[in-house]
Amino acid sequence: MNRSPSAQQILDCALELAETCGWERLHLFAVAEQLEVGLDAIARHYRQKDDLVEAWFDRADSAMLARARAPDLAALQPEKRLEELLIAWLNSLAAHRAVTAQMLLYKLEPGHVHLQVLGLLRISRTVQWWREAARRGNHTLSRIIEESLLSTAYLCTFLHWLRHPQEEEAELRAFLRQQLRSVPLLLLLRP
Repeated sequence: MNRSPSAQQILDCALELAETCGWERLHLFAVAEQLEVGLDAIARHYRQKDDLVEAWFDRADSAMLARARAPDLAALQPEKRLEELLIAWLNSLAAHRAVTAQMLLYKLEPGHVHLQVLGLLRISRTVQWWREAARRGNHTLSRIIEESLLSTAYLCTFLHWLRHPQEEEAELRAFLRQQLRSVPLLLLLRP
C-alpha cells in the first residue's frame, strides 16, 4: 500500500483511469481508491480535479523547456526553433491525446467559467515559455504582435493535432510551418 503517493504518481494514475472512463467521469475518489490511499493524500497535491489538468500541461511545458536545453536548438533559424519546441510540447501529450481533448472540453463547459479563465492564462503562459525557449527577444509592439500571432499559431496547431490523431509527424510539422508563416517574417528575423 502506497500511503503517500507523489504528485506525479497521482497524475499518472488519473490519466490511466481517464483512458478507460473518460475525463468527465473521472473522480478523485477513484484515483484515491486505485492508489489505495485516502482523499487527503490526493488533496496534499491537488486541491481540485482541474489542478490535474494544470499539472498535465505543466509537464508538457517542462518537456518543451527540456528541448530548449539541447545544444542544436540555438543554431536553428527562429521559425525552426519554434517548430522544434512546439513539437516537443505536443509529443509529451501524445500518450494521452484523447484524454487531453476531453480535458479541454471539460474546461469549456458553460458552467466552468472559472476554468475557462484559467485556460486563457494557461495559453498565455505556455506561449510565453515557447517564446522564451525559442530565444525570442522582441520588445514592445513587435513582442505584442508576435505573441498574438504565436498564440494563434499555437492554438491552431494544437487543435489540428487533437483532431488528427493518425497524422504523421511530418504532416503536423508542415501544418505548423504554415501557421508560423502567418507570423510576419520581419518579427521572426529579430532576436
